Amino acid sequence: MSARLALAGVAAVLALAGCASLPTVVSEHAASTADRPFAIDGRLAARHGRDGIAGSFTWLHEPGHDAIDLADPLGQTIARLEGNRYGVKLALANGSVETASDWLSLTERGLGVAIPVEGLASWIQGAPRPGATASVERDAEGRPLTLRQDGWDVRYRYADDVAKRAQRVTLMYPDSPPVDLTVVIDRWQ
Repeated sequence: MSARLALAGVAAVLALAGCASLPTVVSEHAASTADRPFAIDGRLAARHGRDGIAGSFTWLHEPGHDAIDLADPLGQTIARLEGNRYGVKLALANGSVETASDWLSLTERGLGVAIPVEGLASWIQGAPRPGATASVERDAEGRPLTLRQDGWDVRYRYADDVAKRAQRVTLMYPDSPPVDLTVVIDRWQ
């Protein structure tokens, strides 16, 4: 499995029956949602053109810091992404390490396309990335069904009618070739 595919899966992770709202600039409430710490475990499947990856992940998000471990289907850790506002790092199981000043630079260098990983911490929680225009379609319970921001369509599915957090998040980016990522969240903390 290539570093490029591993990074594609993680980057896209790390990354989620009402009327659509008009595009708006994200509110302070959304900014506070992005700063809310979480730890999640789950599975992912990513596809970029003919290339694809599947595996599991663990993501620890704290205000200003993210650490994401990606494992293959057999549970072997293949990559760790870690970063904050001062820089980001990708460490592969073979010992190689890449660094960059931001997520966009790292994913562009590793994937050939810039992916807004910093938005995923908000999107996985059902909120737009702070400081950017977004539109959100909500269900009758007020939960997001589809979020559109930065060129990404993020679609949410819930375990049942009362679940507050999404169990499944699908991200699509209409690049050439398109990027598709499905994240199944097994555990929220």
